[in-house]
Amino acid sequence: MTLDKARELLEKQAQVAGGYTRNGARLILAEVLKEHGQSAVDSLIRELNLEETFGFKEGTVFKGF
Repeated sequence: MTLDKARELLEKQAQVAGGYTRNGARLILAEVLKEHGQSAVDSLIRELNLEETFGFKEGTVFKGF
């Protein structure tokens, strides 16, 4: 997944900001971590303000299924 696609998907998840979308956002970040590394995940968390929206903190290691 490209970072642009991840950003687009996370923006949509953040607009709804519910329990199911939080889990979806975690899976997206897990994929970003796997393909692009922790710095890309932290950057998206900062850029999209995901700490305020979902409580995600920089440095968190997200794991998929």
